[in-house]
Amino acid sequence: MPETSPARVANFNAGPAAMPRSVLERMQSELLDYRGRGLSVLEMSHRSEDFADIAAQADSDLRQLLAIPDNYTVLYMQGGASAQFSLCVQNLDVAGRVAYLNSGYWARKAMDSARPLTQVSEVASAQAQPRIQLPDSSQWADCRDASFLHLTDNETIDGIVLHELPESADVPLVCDMSSSILSRPLDIQRYGLIYAGAQKNIGPAGITLVIVRNDLLERSAERALPPVFSYAAMAKAGSMLNTPPTFAWYSAGLVFQWLLEEGGLSVVAERNERQAQRVYAAIDGHDMYINRVHPQNRSLMNVPFQLTQEALTGEFLQGAANRGFVGLKGHKSVGGLRASLYNAVTDRAVDELVDYLHFFAEHHA
Repeated sequence: MPETSPARVANFNAGPAAMPRSVLERMQSELLDYRGRGLSVLEMSHRSEDFADIAAQADSDLRQLLAIPDNYTVLYMQGGASAQFSLCVQNLDVAGRVAYLNSGYWARKAMDSARPLTQVSEVASAQAQPRIQLPDSSQWADCRDASFLHLTDNETIDGIVLHELPESADVPLVCDMSSSILSRPLDIQRYGLIYAGAQKNIGPAGITLVIVRNDLLERSAERALPPVFSYAAMAKAGSMLNTPPTFAWYSAGLVFQWLLEEGGLSVVAERNERQAQRVYAAIDGHDMYINRVHPQNRSLMNVPFQLTQEALTGEFLQGAANRGFVGLKGHKSVGGLRASLYNAVTDRAVDELVDYLHFFAEHHA
């Protein structure tokens, strides 16, 4: 089947984002009748044997993709990363203090959510001049008295990626990977907890992955939290303490299968690198475009940029729409433009975007 069709646009949305065409077609084929059962997954009991099989397969495939060790539990929760901003503190803060790397917009959101709950310290922040860059971890402040150190792996709005972890972390690392998870292999054992909203590289909005080291579940068990907000209670119930977002869980499982069929995360990472570097090369190759992030911290998932002639931004977006592109408008907090290059964005879509970047710059030279 062709990679794209006239009905399918080139989707550069930051989230909800592009999903693999083959996954959408699989969902479509099974929507009314899941494998001869006479009902949709949308109608299926989460307590049924069929859904138990769906959930178990998804968990197995995710563990294979990320090489998740046995001493980690995967939770399938709701509320997105925004809920986890508070829940990680409520479940894991035993010292009355948590530490944060202030890497950008979403890191600050997480810090703001934590402040009503505990004492917050900042180990370092992004430097804006001459280009946005994160300081080397050797320059971060000491945080050994904190319950954990919170990191944002990829800043979706600012286009900043965290390129290194502290060599020796004296406290557990808690990491928001909403916009980068499954884009490359990870050493899970470097982290105490990873959380990620689904709507970028995992699947449709509605489900949130939490990968937590089992010893940290003991902290959670000691906290007086409503069960649906407790990592320990959710782990004990297999993420089915209440009705989970069943269709989003099923859809995520199909994405996990697709990633395995693509060759796994090493193959996907190479493709993501190639695509992003082509877009950055087009931006750097014309004086009309500006990317303010230091090359060392440039995100492979989200490429924000501005026009030197800001008044032409509307024209750029209209021309993009005429070519069948969506999602290139920058976040409302910063304006400008942004191309999100998640796993399901095709090489053809990137080729078309690069061609348009060259065309627009040359047309206005």
